Amino acid sequence: MEKFIMALDQGTTSSRALIFDQKGNIRSMAQKEFQQIFPKPGWVEHDPNEIWSSQVAVAAEAMSKIGINGQNLHGIGITNQRETTIVWDRNTGEPINNAIVWQDRRTSSLCDELRAKGFTDTIRQKTGLVIDAYFSGTKVKWILDNVPGAREKANRGELAFGTVDTWLVWKLTRGRTHVTDVSNASRTMLFNINTLTWDKELLELLQIPESILPRVASSSEVYDHTNTTFFATKVPIAGIAGDQQAALFGQMCTSQGMVKNTYGTGCFILMNTGKKPFLSKNNLVTTIAWQVNGDTYYALEGSIFIGGAVVQWLRDGLGIIKSSAEVEELARQVPDNGDLYLVPSFTGMGAPHWDQYARGLMIGISRGTTRAHIARAALESIAFQTMDVLDVMAKDTGINLTELRVDGGASANNLLMQFQSDVLGINVVRPKTIETTAMGAAYLAGLATGYWKNIEEIANLWQLDKTFTPGMPAETLQKMKDKWADAVERAKSWHR
Repeated sequence: MEKFIMALDQGTTSSRALIFDQKGNIRSMAQKEFQQIFPKPGWVEHDPNEIWSSQVAVAAEAMSKIGINGQNLHGIGITNQRETTIVWDRNTGEPINNAIVWQDRRTSSLCDELRAKGFTDTIRQKTGLVIDAYFSGTKVKWILDNVPGAREKANRGELAFGTVDTWLVWKLTRGRTHVTDVSNASRTMLFNINTLTWDKELLELLQIPESILPRVASSSEVYDHTNTTFFATKVPIAGIAGDQQAALFGQMCTSQGMVKNTYGTGCFILMNTGKKPFLSKNNLVTTIAWQVNGDTYYALEGSIFIGGAVVQWLRDGLGIIKSSAEVEELARQVPDNGDLYLVPSFTGMGAPHWDQYARGLMIGISRGTTRAHIARAALESIAFQTMDVLDVMAKDTGINLTELRVDGGASANNLLMQFQSDVLGINVVRPKTIETTAMGAAYLAGLATGYWKNIEEIANLWQLDKTFTPGMPAETLQKMKDKWADAVERAKSWHR
């Protein structure tokens, strides 16, 4: 009987399941979008039960497509949207509130208070993170403070907190296992990345009882087996990593100094910095990349909140395209951006600016501006934001980048990838499989179950699709960079 690894890829806008064989090929895939909930400006929520039901549905669909069941699965790996925060009742298993999504800005004022009280350096030294509403810690506090009876229940040990990986494992094991891995824990603003433990001082600061927190495990081990009739057998749950760390692993950026960018809803640039945390002087965050076989690897990360989501906005907000796939064809209808710049800071700015009060800006509009110019400016904004992060990453580490490995949905866009290479002045390298987030989760699970012998065996599975090389005239490029920088400054501090 042929065996496979299933990756559950629980993202911000959709749940997916992918089934990989021993050569790293995708044998089956299913995807289902779920509802985005916007109760107030700057608030973003998901229904945790819909996350679960959509994830189960795609797992079933992916297996049925190739006629297999749980008996054919050697293991399950989970990768997830990271800082999204769920709190549920331990007895009923029911969430006490909608999930508060990583993009949500409702705790911005609390973050301002923490900065004003002088906690910036403490939090940075302990967690590697900047103080921002992006991370889970302030979201947990908000739920405990604002959901009636929540704090009392938490103090009695009746509530459980988890990021989405923890929620899925809880559901897959019917409440038997409350666990997360180090990569997800390192995104909560509650976890000490030096001691690899929940930090008591930070828990006290945010008034979060330790009893609600999951056990922290490595990124590659058998945490438990599925405890549900759904798989027709008990399948090992054996790999967990936050989506961006999973993509770094899936891209086989396993050596110090290697960098990848995942073009998803947001863009997430990670550099493997080896076995010691490296603190940024330029507003990048330090995160745990993964822990495998007792070795903990760290990464420097720049998070861009709006990447591919700007294309969704063209589709859903402006209605100038019917599907995201149309954006490249539309943008190619014009030779350049027509002097139009779009700064998509719809939910504030992430790295390296960290301005939670920035808002979106389109500047340079003239009577000659068309849908095609807007499409092109939107794509270029993704590359420019990536450039801003990589510039400070090089300054921080002193490492001159020679290539950028790319993945995620928008990396299939050749116009964007060519422009990315032009603005960076280095090669942009796209692998044959751009589903590296799911692939990383599958690899981590397969290592734990012995499906693959070691990392060297996995590294040999990585295959090149296309290399993009820079070719834009330096003078043209400099003018564009200057105008982009000007547009970014104008978008800052708008929403106060």
